[in-house]
Amino acid sequence: MAHRSRLAILLLDLPPEHHVAGTGFWSAATGHPVTPDPSDDDWLSLGTFADGFHLEVQRTGAGTPPRWHVDIETDDVPAEVARLEALGAVRLADMGSFWQMTDPAGLVFCVVGVQTGADFERHATSWP
Repeated sequence: MAHRSRLAILLLDLPPEHHVAGTGFWSAATGHPVTPDPSDDDWLSLGTFADGFHLEVQRTGAGTPPRWHVDIETDDVPAEVARLEALGAVRLADMGSFWQMTDPAGLVFCVVGVQTGADFERHATSWP
């Protein structure tokens, strides 16, 4: 059965000691104001950029190194995880409703359900 996916979100993972400075820097650097997530104090948004690409800030736990990671959103998480594994990705952790994975070089990324609504519909790629 066909499914769709797209590279949708760039996340800045910041531990508590870097969160305020990193968020302020990237807000100023991009000219996008910070919008808090009303349901989760660990998430902030810097909004939408080209082609519906979103930039988000995630407060991680102490000891996590500051890093960037991407989210691939899909309308079928199991099918997209299997497709990416066939390309060389490795499952790291089942996070309940999504998977944390690494690419062949060891870079972390997540496969998540659809989060961007109309942007997903407009920019997703269909896979057989």
